[in-house]
This record gives sequence, C-alpha cells and structure tokens, in this order.
Amino acid sequence: MSKEIKTTLPSTRTSAPVPFVGGAGDDVSLSKYITEIQKFPILSAEQEYEYATKWAQEHDNIAAEKLIGSHLRLVVSVAYDFKNYGLPVSDLIASGNMGLMQALQKFDPEKGFRFSTYAMFWIKAEIYETILNNWSIVKLGNSANQKRVFFNLTRAKRALGIMDSSLSKDQTKQIAEYLSVPENDVERVATRMSARDVSLNSPLNTDSDSKDILSNMADTRVNIEDGIEQLEFKRKGYELLKKHLETLPERDREILKARRLSDPAMTLETLSQKYGISRERVRQIEERAFDKLRKAILDESEPKKITGKK
Repeated sequence: MSKEIKTTLPSTRTSAPVPFVGGAGDDVSLSKYITEIQKFPILSAEQEYEYATKWAQEHDNIAAEKLIGSHLRLVVSVAYDFKNYGLPVSDLIASGNMGLMQALQKFDPEKGFRFSTYAMFWIKAEIYETILNNWSIVKLGNSANQKRVFFNLTRAKRALGIMDSSLSKDQTKQIAEYLSVPENDVERVATRMSARDVSLNSPLNTDSDSKDILSNMADTRVNIEDGIEQLEFKRKGYELLKKHLETLPERDREILKARRLSDPAMTLETLSQKYGISRERVRQIEERAFDKLRKAILDESEPKKITGKK
C-alpha cells in the first residue's frame, strides 16, 4: 500500500500529486482497501505540522506520503456519511481522495490549523460535487444555498415535523428560515428532488406500439467525416501556429504569447515594466508580431498555385 501511494506522488518539484484511488471496484476490493489503509498510523498535531511543512517548503514526497496515508481513513469515514445519496461508496471515496490531494496542495501549515481539519473541508467539497453531478441528469445545486438545501432538506423537514413530499408555501418558508436560505432555492431544489429522470427509451404514451422518446428526437450529432475533418483542421492550425511562433524574435514572441495566448492576458503595464519599455511600445510590438504571424500562417495555408510550361 505504501508503495502504491508513493507512486502517485510527484516526481518533480513542480508537479502535483495525483489522487491515490483504491477500492474503486466491488465490495471485496473495497473491503481490502479499507483494511490496508488502517496500517497507516494516525499522526499527532506535531507530526502533521512537521510533514506539512516539509511538503510545503521542500516538496518532500515522503512527507506527503505520510500525511496523505494517515488521512485516507478520514476520507472513508466521510464517504460513508453520504452513502444514502445513490452513489457507490467506492466512488465517494475516490472523490474524497481527490479532495484530500487538493487539501495537500493548498494547505498552509503556518496558519495554525491542523491538516485534518483543513482536509475535511476539501474532502466534503469534492464529495458534494460528485453527488450533485451524478444525482440527476439535470444540473442541481448551482449555488452554495442550493447545495445547502440539497444536503440538509431531509434533516430540516424532520426537525420541523414536515412529513409531506410536496411543500406548501408556509412549509417552504419554514425550511428557508431554518436553513437561512432564500425561499426560491428551497422550492427549486425540493421540486427537483421530488422529480424523477425519465429514460429516453420510455414510450411517449401508454400504447404498446408507441415509439420511445429517443426515436422522435432529431439526430444532431456531428457527422463522423465532418468531425474528423474538424479535428484535422485544428491539428494543422496548431502546428502552423507553433511553427511560425518560433520564427519570431524572442521578445516579440513572448509579448505576443503573453497578450494573445494567455488567460488571463498580461497587461501592457506589466510587460512594459518587465522589458523596460513604454506601454505603447509593447502594444506596437504585439500588433507587429501578430500581423507577421497571421500573414505567415495564411501564406502557408493557402493552396499552392501550380505553374509550368505546356
């Protein structure tokens, strides 16, 4: 197990750990995974700080391995809290492990918090997203308030003694006040949760000979040949861009990439300070480089004229 986790850690100082996802198969493999992670020792606050500091400052893979390994059981514990949302526990564990890795990347040991406390937030956040993205075909829980309703609606109804599946105006208002969210968020989420996704293979009506929904929908898929042609066009365009970028002077190329090929684009002020020139001069270089690049690409992409004597 230690070897498996170690292989997921970065081989360079600039790469990020890839989540170790164990037990993503049947109940037997999940049980084996849970047994294996129990072998990792639980760290004290001092040990957490030591390993987190080594990772943050030195990208020490061994420290990261120990820190992650000791918190895999935390992921399992959180995942089982959400086992009744219709997804396999193994999928929830996989998502939680992704959150654990996110926590490792963003954790600052100097802030005074324990890594386990910080990791809990990221583990739950990833599991929340997985549940919301897979609970229904229709996107649900786009805002923080809607997510709050989704994961707390049952608890709120139980606390308020509401047994109805369909909420009245007064009940919606009570739940909104209980969860401190707008009433329209409660109404929207409750409506979606009480609805069911309909299969595209379901008949349009009760007649036995009725065609299904899918048969009556227009095929809007891109033609295979057109799709291949589009991919080839994009590939050639990328190759031309890369080729002709290299022909530009280094400063022109870097300014063009910073202004036109970066997201977000660097400001004229930033580039003027970097190269010790005025903002107007940066703009002129950008325009000149762009015109050269565009002309070179167009010249090469245009069909060649065949000339010759008869």
